[in-house]
Amino acid sequence: MTHVLDRSGAVAAVEGVPFADRLEALQRVRGFLAEDPGPVHELLCEISTHRAAAYEIEAAVKTLDGALAEAEKYRPGRVPRLAVFMPSNVLLYSYVLYLLVPSLYAERLVFRPSSQVKDQMRRLHEMLAARHRLPVELTTASQRDFLNDHVLPAEAVVFTGAYANAEEIRARLRPEQLFLFLGSGVNPFVVAPGADVAQAVRDAVEIRVLNSGQDCLGPDLFCVHEDLLDPFVDALVAEVAALRYGPYTDPDADYGPIFYEGALEEAALYLARNRRRIVHGGGVDFRTRRIEPAVVVGGEVTPRFQVPEFFAPVFNVVGYRDADALAATLTTGVFTERALGSSVYGHAPDLVEALRRRTTVTVDTTLMSIDDGNAPFGGYGRMANYISTGEQLRAEPVLISKAVAEHFPEAAR
Repeated sequence: MTHVLDRSGAVAAVEGVPFADRLEALQRVRGFLAEDPGPVHELLCEISTHRAAAYEIEAAVKTLDGALAEAEKYRPGRVPRLAVFMPSNVLLYSYVLYLLVPSLYAERLVFRPSSQVKDQMRRLHEMLAARHRLPVELTTASQRDFLNDHVLPAEAVVFTGAYANAEEIRARLRPEQLFLFLGSGVNPFVVAPGADVAQAVRDAVEIRVLNSGQDCLGPDLFCVHEDLLDPFVDALVAEVAALRYGPYTDPDADYGPIFYEGALEEAALYLARNRRRIVHGGGVDFRTRRIEPAVVVGGEVTPRFQVPEFFAPVFNVVGYRDADALAATLTTGVFTERALGSSVYGHAPDLVEALRRRTTVTVDTTLMSIDDGNAPFGGYGRMANYISTGEQLRAEPVLISKAVAEHFPEAAR
């Protein structure tokens, strides 16, 4: 592998990376985020908690640091046009993952922000584009116009959002187009015999309350062995009761108001319908958009068990007795369709092995701890994520550079 440097020390050419000269642009953004994060952090705090914004900046810097190694590892071929439907959360991290790193192999990139955060994304793009000056274009066109003017002519398309919307778009694409879908999962959090209950509770709170629950890695279901259910719930209630509420700009606040309108309404409806199962919290103030972290206990995990997707600080806790039965349930039905990630605390090797065939699994730690923007991530559930090329569709962990290299093999060599 040959690295050619100019007199300024910037990378001018790297074997196997189509647009290696853009590495300097990525490093300018990296330097800005690392040395002067204040302006970006302030912007992110319009839709994220202070802590979540800081975590997002840290993750973005790490991903930019790993961009060259990622491109060298997977050797993606040159893509003339990449079109991206951006998510409504993690704006900076998504900008890095879906636009800046792919600019090393995509000649032109155009993206459409979610309508919920259109203004914030526009201002973030202006701030970053002033540093990178790459051919990355933001458009606020309607979804129909974006589809016709940018998505259909593109060689590769990235969509983050609802599965039903992704399927509508996929049906319109040409067979030769690469389509990457990134959705959401149930992300079950299992507490098995032998678990350190105190650690499990701390981790459960950390990941479920991340950005006030408004994060796709948050577990929608906590499965606790019956022998540990009471101590787990008692410790969880104590931990949740100590959480501090405050505005997004408060560095000491553990959670804040719910930003997304639909998330507020859906969580409130769920709590109203399951009010008899609430053992702590659950108060909703529509005026301030505050949802008091809620611990909801009860029910039996079966293939027909309804698991809503929470974008709010709701702990949906159920007990289980038989690990084999739980493994069978968590790998069938809706759990298979929404198989993205899962976490297991304690000793349950057979359960871990079963889940690994469907999801990314962490043991005695959360999914957040293994988040790596330069590596494939996800599971094997069609509603969680997939890679589509023509009539072939593969539900598997996704990384854009890897998918591009596999779809354009002749260009990658």
